[in-house]
Amino acid sequence: MPADPAATGSRLLELVAVMDRLRSPGGCPWDAEQTHESLLPYLLEEAHETVEAVESGDRAGLREELGDLLLQVVFHARVAQEDADDPWGIEEVAGGIVDKLIRRHPHVLGGAQAATPDEVEANWETLKRDEKQRESVVDGVPMGMPALSLAARLMDRAAKGGIHVEPEPLAALGPS
Repeated sequence: MPADPAATGSRLLELVAVMDRLRSPGGCPWDAEQTHESLLPYLLEEAHETVEAVESGDRAGLREELGDLLLQVVFHARVAQEDADDPWGIEEVAGGIVDKLIRRHPHVLGGAQAATPDEVEANWETLKRDEKQRESVVDGVPMGMPALSLAARLMDRAAKGGIHVEPEPLAALGPS
């Protein structure tokens, strides 16, 4: 951590500046030709590598993988900034998540009460449901998730909707 609180975030600004240089004329030809679609494999890979670092307890690896994941966020934001019809960048990405965190933490940043993690989670889910105006508990679950992760997420969502789903033993699923 920087000793000077005013310096907090300075390396993030430097990352944005480096990405700008890489994507600008005279920068890196490979970086300049990337699109949201061409970057997707890297985004997925970095997310999986971050999970692996967490699960293995590798703190140095986690720091590195979080940096790689952050690069993906900054890269996608820079690509979006170049869109002719609807440009936005890292400032809008950061602003959106700041606004969401403020809305979803009224027990800290507003007048609501939530004394336990369960109460916080229940409030979060209620606020999220109201914001997203979802009609089904499975709305918003990315169907492209790996199969086991998707199954677990759908079962979790079903349980939150009041439906308990008992996982079948693997043998009951038939021959592999």
